[in-house]
Amino acid sequence: MDNRLFDYSPIVERAPLHWPDGARVAFYVGLNVEHYRIDRPSTSTFPGTTHLTPDPLNYGWRDYGPRVGFWRLIKALDRHRIRASVLLNSDVADRYPQIIQAGRDRDWAWLAHGKNNSIFQPDVAPDEERAYLTEVVDTIEKATGKRPRGWMGPALTESFRTPELLAELGLSYVLDWTNDDQPYTLNVPGMLSVPYSVELNDIGLFVGKRLSGPDFVQIVKDQLDQLYEDAADGGRVMALALHPFVIGQAFRHRYLDEALTYVAEHPGVWLTTSDEIADHYVRTVGQ
Repeated sequence: MDNRLFDYSPIVERAPLHWPDGARVAFYVGLNVEHYRIDRPSTSTFPGTTHLTPDPLNYGWRDYGPRVGFWRLIKALDRHRIRASVLLNSDVADRYPQIIQAGRDRDWAWLAHGKNNSIFQPDVAPDEERAYLTEVVDTIEKATGKRPRGWMGPALTESFRTPELLAELGLSYVLDWTNDDQPYTLNVPGMLSVPYSVELNDIGLFVGKRLSGPDFVQIVKDQLDQLYEDAADGGRVMALALHPFVIGQAFRHRYLDEALTYVAEHPGVWLTTSDEIADHYVRTVGQ
């Protein structure tokens, strides 16, 4: 099957992309705020108990995020005046209203991230998928006071119809296709792909590769330094994907603060949100 969702576009053949105030790198934090069902296997730190219901070991590890890790994490974001781009499961709205209020108080950007992170984006009939997406988006709008403009599926899942259905609902970009350092237009009217990262992602680094806090700091520095160099030919996007139950662990907090200090104090970095990146791209490049 040929890919009809987007065209091949080598980055070396594009017109230079310019960020506000001459910045070379647009940086945003993709903050995953998620709900996990107690009766479904999900992201786990130990595979040996994932078949159990309940699975206190893995469920408790994930549940540390909304109970403790989130509240530690936002201290670092506040310290560096970074507004999060929240990848929000709609189930969070009813279950963790204090988190929603914390984000509203900080004027965070809200992106739809499916219903919960135990159920992936379904590949079902169009009307069924439309109803599912409508419920997710409407629930988030009601809770946050803002209609989401961006989407990332649970575990970055989509059907081939998802972008088109999201456009019908008024959304304008997705994060699921992690294949670029710049935004680009999809072959769906009104829809962009905005960069996200499965590599610069605390789950992959700490849980998958078992790296240390100092390793994390060095990786963030290396990513920014290389993107800054690349941006001599046009602006780049740096997305840092965070999960409160991972980066929010007490022994990792200092390393998140060190990494954000490096980014926030680096010249030529626009501290922004994925919404603002999409807006700027449409305004200056078009769709």
